[in-house]
Amino acid sequence: MKLGLVSAILDGWNFDEMAAAAAKAGYTCVEVACWPVGKAERRYAGVSHINVDTLDDAQAAHIHEVCAKYNLEISALAYYSNCLDSNPDKRETSIKHLLKVIDASAALGVNLVTTFIGRDQYKNVEENLQLVSEIWPPILEHAKQKGVRVAIENCPMLFGPDQWPGGQNIMTTPDLWRKIFALLPYDNFGLNFDPSHFVWQMMDYIKPIYEFKDKLFHIHFKDIKLYPDRLNEVGIMAYPLSYMSPKLPGLGDVNWGKFVSALTDIGYDGPACVEVEDKSFEGTKEKILDSLRLSYKCVSQYLP
Repeated sequence: MKLGLVSAILDGWNFDEMAAAAAKAGYTCVEVACWPVGKAERRYAGVSHINVDTLDDAQAAHIHEVCAKYNLEISALAYYSNCLDSNPDKRETSIKHLLKVIDASAALGVNLVTTFIGRDQYKNVEENLQLVSEIWPPILEHAKQKGVRVAIENCPMLFGPDQWPGGQNIMTTPDLWRKIFALLPYDNFGLNFDPSHFVWQMMDYIKPIYEFKDKLFHIHFKDIKLYPDRLNEVGIMAYPLSYMSPKLPGLGDVNWGKFVSALTDIGYDGPACVEVEDKSFEGTKEKILDSLRLSYKCVSQYLP
């Protein structure tokens, strides 16, 4: 298993600086953020450590040189967008950029892209499954032709009023995974599994590892802390951030020993990247670097 870092937390660092920080903290791979250059639409989005719009042979060579210098691999190129957005223009923009990220992943020899499948938050589940069957086959065919795998994270993207009522990513539960894998039977289509999202949905995050072992292309190490007193006040139908918060690995409710044990049971030897979204470690460069070191210290103890 390769222990890595999702680069989005290092917003403001260039690629060289990001790679140096990751390596210094002990990581051996990075999941590189590749949003379009510009203003972020939400926290941890809009970061672009590789600009896929301008990537050329010289830039690709430099990226490989930097990775070799710091003994780092790129686990995936990351662009977590909504290709099923209710706004047709936003949907088209997301798809176009995702295709560029796929092309860049192939050009760099990474051959893996991490993203969301998306959701029209105003349509029901059945209507969204129909959208999936219409919109995603051309994307996956393009990735297949490029030799690129696509890994979908299971985050519901349902945290506040702007994502209400249905959230912006439908591939969130084992039941929906089965239905979507049946709709999209592509070998290059799989999961980027983050156990923290199952914690706040009150779901078992161990059992699916065994059922979907052949679809686990990438893993996220992120924790979630539930606040039972708040949950008793607002209930599960409230905005989720009303009763939980993302934390560094080891500071929340995920049992990392059991989680990694299950991964070793199935022989998972792919990338597993720490995703920092803990507000307690934001605000200064020093706090962010502390978050990288503390996360590494927690998770590395479980890995060979």
